[in-house]
Amino acid sequence: MAQKARSVKRERVNETTAEVMAGAKKQYDQFASVQSEFFGECQKASRYWLDRIQTEAKLASEFTTKLTAAHSIPAAMTVCQEWTSRRLEMMAEDTTHLLKDAQKFMQTGSKGLGTSA
Repeated sequence: MAQKARSVKRERVNETTAEVMAGAKKQYDQFASVQSEFFGECQKASRYWLDRIQTEAKLASEFTTKLTAAHSIPAAMTVCQEWTSRRLEMMAEDTTHLLKDAQKFMQTGSKGLGTSA
């Protein structure tokens, strides 16, 4: 009788251990998935911002070339106005993209906060 009770107890412990291990594996897999997705979003954002830096450097170079080539004050003012207009457009685009990136990061991060049943 005592041996049967120990056997039943051992089976319950084994079942409980298996359940705990299965739950831990599920949580680890979820964490790894979220981490991988977050890393992918970071890579996309890094590529965008690197491209943006290169675009801004090109714009500055073009501005310098055009300003140097301007032979009158009105021509120089036109170059400055065009540059300022383009920079303001780029700032608006940057703001929109930054907010979208932040939203993606928050959505990805919130996936890791969910509980599993």
